[in-house]
Amino acid sequence: MSSDDNSLTAQDIEFLARPLHGFLSMAAGPIPAQPRPVWFEVTADGAVQLFTGPDTLKVRRAHRDPRASLVVAAPVGERERWVSIAGPVTVEADGARDLAARLAGRYWDLNDPARAQDLAGILAEDQVRMVIHPENVSRYTY
Repeated sequence: MSSDDNSLTAQDIEFLARPLHGFLSMAAGPIPAQPRPVWFEVTADGAVQLFTGPDTLKVRRAHRDPRASLVVAAPVGERERWVSIAGPVTVEADGARDLAARLAGRYWDLNDPARAQDLAGILAEDQVRMVIHPENVSRYTY
């Protein structure tokens, strides 16, 4: 079953709360999209946020053309399911390090000294938040 909407459902939010990778695509005019795997989090108001360095290609593209999409799929071994979120993206200077720390705890075992050191490296660098404001949400469940 597939459906389209402009907001996330409770079932979407439950699915997206899992430690799954999202594949982010930024608009780039005539250049084909080149999705990148990212960590992400759904906000209380139904937006989707991620963190990145302020000088990354994602951020440069967002400043030129603020359209983005994120696709999240269930892993192999589960029934087929995906959610696609598309809409304008904003780049926010605040909250990126807190987001990085939350997401690291979701995706990594921070009791592992190597992962704790990896997180310390991320937190030592400049970070920004990218926030996708959904205008179109598509989903599929088989």
